[in-house]
Amino acid sequence: MKGVLLVNLGSPESPTAKDVKPYLDEFLMDKYVIDVPYLLRALLVRGIILQTRPKKSAEAYSQIWTDEGSPLIVISKKMHQKVAQQVDMPVALAMRYGSMTMQKGLQELKDKGVTEVLLLALYPQYAMASTTTIWVLADELQKEHFPEMTITKVPAFYNKPDFIKTLANSIKKHIEGFEYDHLLFSYHGIPKRHIRKTDITKSHCTIDNSCCVTDSPAHEFCYRHQCYETTRQVVKLLGIPEDKYSQTFQSRLAGDKWLTPYTDVEVNKMPEKGIKKLAVVTPAFVSDCLETLEEIAMRAQEEFKEHGGKEFLAIPCLNDDDEWCGVVANWITDWSKS
Repeated sequence: MKGVLLVNLGSPESPTAKDVKPYLDEFLMDKYVIDVPYLLRALLVRGIILQTRPKKSAEAYSQIWTDEGSPLIVISKKMHQKVAQQVDMPVALAMRYGSMTMQKGLQELKDKGVTEVLLLALYPQYAMASTTTIWVLADELQKEHFPEMTITKVPAFYNKPDFIKTLANSIKKHIEGFEYDHLLFSYHGIPKRHIRKTDITKSHCTIDNSCCVTDSPAHEFCYRHQCYETTRQVVKLLGIPEDKYSQTFQSRLAGDKWLTPYTDVEVNKMPEKGIKKLAVVTPAFVSDCLETLEEIAMRAQEEFKEHGGKEFLAIPCLNDDDEWCGVVANWITDWSKS
């Protein structure tokens, strides 16, 4: 019997420092997120970051928390329900971090008789700190707890035509009537060393202006290339001229060399360049979350206007959009027939 496990990032149980701290500990102690030796990671996370970050993060979460709970969880559940209604097999939802564990999700499928699992990490672009950690944990759980199961992993879907079309349609719908000066594609940032670590050729990813546009097997696992390719295909489909859009990377930690240009730096410079009406889309996420709702829709908007900007449009993620849920359901159906 076949079944599906959808996996997203996760969320604290509440927007309080008490609940944010263990969530951040689990997340940041993941060796695929902060990829340094364990003792150094523990010193950095538990000795430094967790001494101040939980309170700040809790304040940020409290600004976006809803009566239903964490936006990421609420939206993921709605998306899950819509997808499940369109397919003829069990579909479970899990999170990489927090209480909705992947083990619980796989157990739910096992209890329904599932032996073949389609694992869909809800990240369009492949990255070590998102896709890899989900895939590795799935393998560990399968080996230790679910040996009777086989797991098929869905590759990064950053360039799948139906995903690109759905993303383009969503952007078009939300910018209708908004005469923007510029459309910014803001992707989550990652350390540059992660790009080099996932380079299967061990030589292609020089992280300059050429490697991401030069064909290579490395692109299968290159987050930077996949971000630029998503942007390229979307703007081509929408017919957006080159001088009307750009791409940046958000959410960096101090002390490392992260992908550039940085979203906050670029957004703050835009008003002096004559960009007064800005639209921002965040295609590294399929569900709105802290990074899209607080970091972009609230903080980036506030700073943009403080620097002279007039109007700011934060374009929602695909969330539980009917077209998007239909696309995922079609992927599942196609797999079930294979």
